[in-house]
Amino acid sequence: MSTDPSAAGSPSSAAHSPATPADLARVQAAIARIRNQLQQAIVGQSSVLDDLLTALLAGGHCLLVGVPGLAKTLMVRSMAETLGLTFQRIQFTPDLMPADITGTDVIQEDRMAGTRQLTFMRGPVFANVILADEINRTPPKTQAALLEAMQERQVTISGQRHGLPDPFFVLATQNPIEQEGTYPLPEAQLDRFMLQVFVDYPSEEEEYRIVCQTTATESVRIDKVVTGEELIAMQSIVRQLPIAEHVTRYALALSRSTRKEAPEAPEIVRKYVRWGAGPRASQFLVLAAKARAAMLGENHVTPEHVRAVAKPVLRHRIMTNFHAEADRVTTDRIVDSLLAATPLVPTHRSSLAPVAAVLKR
Repeated sequence: MSTDPSAAGSPSSAAHSPATPADLARVQAAIARIRNQLQQAIVGQSSVLDDLLTALLAGGHCLLVGVPGLAKTLMVRSMAETLGLTFQRIQFTPDLMPADITGTDVIQEDRMAGTRQLTFMRGPVFANVILADEINRTPPKTQAALLEAMQERQVTISGQRHGLPDPFFVLATQNPIEQEGTYPLPEAQLDRFMLQVFVDYPSEEEEYRIVCQTTATESVRIDKVVTGEELIAMQSIVRQLPIAEHVTRYALALSRSTRKEAPEAPEIVRKYVRWGAGPRASQFLVLAAKARAAMLGENHVTPEHVRAVAKPVLRHRIMTNFHAEADRVTTDRIVDSLLAATPLVPTHRSSLAPVAAVLKR
């Protein structure tokens, strides 16, 4: 598996200078404006919005899992409107073909010149924000059409590469209830989603507000508060955020402890896990933690930021075995156990070397 940082969705114009307090203040203010607009249309779901904004700042993609009617489509469309980005919704069905997503070459005839030529007609994937609705309802070959787009930010048709717009953000939805007639996403495609976010039912008060808001005559207006160029700049600022070695190693320890072959794997992993998370999980833990720190206006990453994004980053990268299904052990429970078992203090030799040098003096 590639460990190239571009696998984590690197912005096209990343800078190398460290983020300044003014940069972080701009990011925090922009996120506050986006959140304010989204909360006009979305009632509740604050943790889901936090995760979506985290993926947006980190340049990653999101998989939303929830039953119908929980405003998943509205969240995605509203987010695109706040950023003034182009938005396309693709309804995945069993008869959807790859060309229906990426586009295809068509023959166009010039009657004046008496010639014909192949012209590429772009598909709906050529937009800044893509909603892949019910992605598990289409066959694997059509699901795979998104693989190159999500990873390489391009599509290849008839040997010709066509770049996708920047920024590019894919949000896919899945219904966890209905499994008949569905095609579970393969691990390779699941791994390309930075976060898997569970969308839960609203509380009684939130549902009351939803009913009142959606049955009245007034409609909610979403204003554009951040441009696509500003978003790209914010993604660059996120990558510039410093992170200490022991925090990076803490993220690595969480990721590596999901692998049952690793010496640091706890008993719950050895008993219930079939396959653990790969190196991309460590990349995404660090990037998502940087984004979460920037959202809070903090000038460095702490282990608490890593812990805050551990579940959405790791839950879809842990493949459980039949013992877990029999004992009803979920991946979230496994991640909770890992968070409780993984020490915050660095234990790697290179992390402790400076301390040892001071003690010898």
